Amino acid sequence: MAAVGGPARQSRGVSMSVSMSLVQGGAAGAPQGAILAAAAPYFQPPAVPQDVQPDRPIGYGAFGVVWAVTDPRDGRRVALKKLPNVFQSLVSSKRVFRELKMLCFFKHENVLSALDILQPPHLDFFQEIYVITELLQSDLHKIIVSPQHLSADHIKVFLYQILRGLKYLHSARILHRDIKPGNLLVNSNCVLKICDFGLARVEEPDQSKNMTQEVVTQYYRAPEILMGARHYSAAVDVWSVGCIFGELLGRRILFQAQSPVQQLELITELLGTPSLEDMRHACEGARSHMLRRAPKPQSMSALYTLSTHATHEAVHLLCQMLVFDPVRIGCRDVGQRIRNRYRQKRDTN
Repeated sequence: MAAVGGPARQSRGVSMSVSMSLVQGGAAGAPQGAILAAAAPYFQPPAVPQDVQPDRPIGYGAFGVVWAVTDPRDGRRVALKKLPNVFQSLVSSKRVFRELKMLCFFKHENVLSALDILQPPHLDFFQEIYVITELLQSDLHKIIVSPQHLSADHIKVFLYQILRGLKYLHSARILHRDIKPGNLLVNSNCVLKICDFGLARVEEPDQSKNMTQEVVTQYYRAPEILMGARHYSAAVDVWSVGCIFGELLGRRILFQAQSPVQQLELITELLGTPSLEDMRHACEGARSHMLRRAPKPQSMSALYTLSTHATHEAVHLLCQMLVFDPVRIGCRDVGQRIRNRYRQKRDTN
């Protein structure tokens, strides 16, 4: 696992230059001169050493591209996320404003936050926003697909930190809505941070109001969303964590389907046919589809075949996270169980 990144700097509102390679690679016709001009009053770029790492794209979020760049103010490597076309529509503007507000608000060890935001030199060039964050060059997806050995302790540490970060978000009534291995950054010390809040929003307390269903990468999408629920809660994030937990154990995607319908079929093969009570939030079409099919028994015992790390304790925890009923076990309860398990292990040693 690789990682870089310096200490957080609270220099909100201070401009920063973007190199030629970043601007040219980001989008054709990007106002490079305007971006560089914005930085000129604030600093003089230091001499660039010969061994400096080049700017390069490192990931693509829900609504933007992320680059690894060198901050010319101090030479540190940071991540810079470009949010394009921020004023293309009212919906796009609200989404960007919501993400920026969250990034500036977050203060937690397991949640990525904004270090700085690039100011435009003039409103005429204000078509995109650049956000500077800490740079962690690996993520959980890269680790899972790599040949690197993952011990039971690795899995527990990762799972605990995911839940710890989610508990922080959920306590602020924030739904991430796109928890997946690629959105979980990791450094060489196994410190994990939740990132990419392009789909995040504040929880909707009014259950009569509809919420968008175009959320969560399909492999990690909760069954209530797959079945057309118009309103959902933070439990959709817990389902995603359960899928990631299974993926950490088996080193493969737990429910890998080609379509939402097939995704629901794979879930049913493991969990069995849901009851009417479990489908109380489903749309009429999805409910009718499930009832027309022959009932399937649950086969949760198949989880024991994921790996040697799939112990009774691990499978029991998975069974509480992967349930059709949206009233799933909470992040607080899961995290407490993992923490207690560590204490028991330390006491026996």
